[in-house]
Order: sequence, then C-alpha cells, then structure tokens
Amino acid sequence: MTPDPAPLVSDPWRGLVDDAAIFPPGDAPLHEATATYAARREEWYAALVGTFVLRDTDLPLVRGFGGPLSVVVTGGAGQLAGPLGAAARLGLDVAAVEIALRDPDDLVGNVRRVDAAARAAEVEVPLFVEVPGPPTPAWLAAADEVAALGHRLKLRLGNVDHDLVPDSATVAAWVDAALDRETPFKATAGLHRAVRHDPEGGGAHGFLNLLAATQLLWDGGSVGDATDVLEQRDGPTLAATDLSSARRWMTSFGSCSVTEPLDDLISLDLLEAP
Repeated sequence: MTPDPAPLVSDPWRGLVDDAAIFPPGDAPLHEATATYAARREEWYAALVGTFVLRDTDLPLVRGFGGPLSVVVTGGAGQLAGPLGAAARLGLDVAAVEIALRDPDDLVGNVRRVDAAARAAEVEVPLFVEVPGPPTPAWLAAADEVAALGHRLKLRLGNVDHDLVPDSATVAAWVDAALDRETPFKATAGLHRAVRHDPEGGGAHGFLNLLAATQLLWDGGSVGDATDVLEQRDGPTLAATDLSSARRWMTSFGSCSVTEPLDDLISLDLLEAP
C-alpha cells in the first residue's frame, strides 16, 4: 500500500516544487514528463510536487491529463484567451497562469494590458507576472501595478547562460520589493538544488537560501543581510532556519528535476523517506 503522503511531507515543503521537466535544461519529451508526473502521485513524497508546468501551445497535446497545470503564456497579453479557452473545453485543470512582460520600455502599461486580457478571458486562478530586468524604478513601478491589480510576481533566478543569472543582491531586492507590496511570488530556473553551489560556468542559487532570505526579510531584516543568506553555502545552517512565514510569500519554484530537490531535503534531514 502506498503511504499517505500527508504526514510524510510537512507544511514547509508541501507543493514546493512545480514540475517543469519539459523546460531547459531538462527538455524532457512532453508525453514522458506527463507520465512521470502522473506516476509520481503514488509516491510517498507526492505532496512535495505542485503543478505540472507547460507552455500554452502544449495544451492540446495533454488532453485527458488529470493533474493541476501551470500554463506559461508564450506570447503577449493577446495570447491569454485562446489557450485558456481551449483548456476549459478540454476539461484541463489550470491552477495558475504565468506570463512574461514583453515591452521593457513600458512595463507598467504592459502589466495593465496583461490584466485587461486576463479579465477579458475571465482568468480566475493566480496570475504570475515576470517583470524582466534589475529592480530599477521602472521595475518597481511595474511591481506596484502587479500588486495593485491583485496579481503575483514570478522571479527568474537561473539561465542556461550563466552570465545572465541574477546576482544575490538583485534577487534580495526583488524579494524585498515583493514583500513590501505583500505580493506572493514564485521562482523559476536554476533552483533544483537546496543550497547555493558553483556548477561549471558560474554560481547557482539554492531554493533553501531563497526561502531563508524571504523569511529574514519578512522578519524585518535588511536587503544586505538577505544577500548574505543567498550566498550561504552551509546546508545545515540553512536547514536550521525557521521558515514559518516564508511559504506564505514564496509559493513554489519551477524545476526541471524533482528528484534533486527531494534528495537534498532528505540529505539535510528536512524530509525522511519511509
């Protein structure tokens, strides 16, 4: 009999990892990724995994899929309605929508266009808006608009080009801005390991670092202190952090691997395999 995952995956970790196996660098074939996701729902750690992340253009290819989906819009605001209408007709469970702003010269206006399109499409699930670039005044103004319209932020912490990975000070400022606006956020890219590390080509952020930095900032810590936490490479120190409020704001992160986050949580004694 498969163990009930509820008592095996405690609250800080439930729904933490969104399965983004089809995205780089994993690039898993869609049919294999959906089959793996479905099979994983019978595992003891099933509650660790949240949504299955796919592109809006993939929706017709997952007819009959029974799990919750995070739909990444591949175009601009005008591309919201069509795919979501198709998902509804196919009986798919869309749990969240993610969209990146495409007009860096008018970020606030772009947020408003996305919001108008979402309202016209009657999007009733969380909408995560990715605002590109460092936390400039224009970025902060766009974050203001995202918060005012009741949407959420999406923070991109990794890139296949290591030169484009945001540094810890930038990430700390993003999180601080989200918390200042009491805006939940999800993270994506490069967070498949718990602790900051240095793969070939450059540094990579850790999801436990991000949770700990979020907690510190929510508790009144400075951006400088949060930057230091994001640079921390001592796993046991991070594992001992109180994260009681962090998941209220950091809702999840997308990862092309589920086993790597799981293995790290087990090795840090934050989860115990039966």
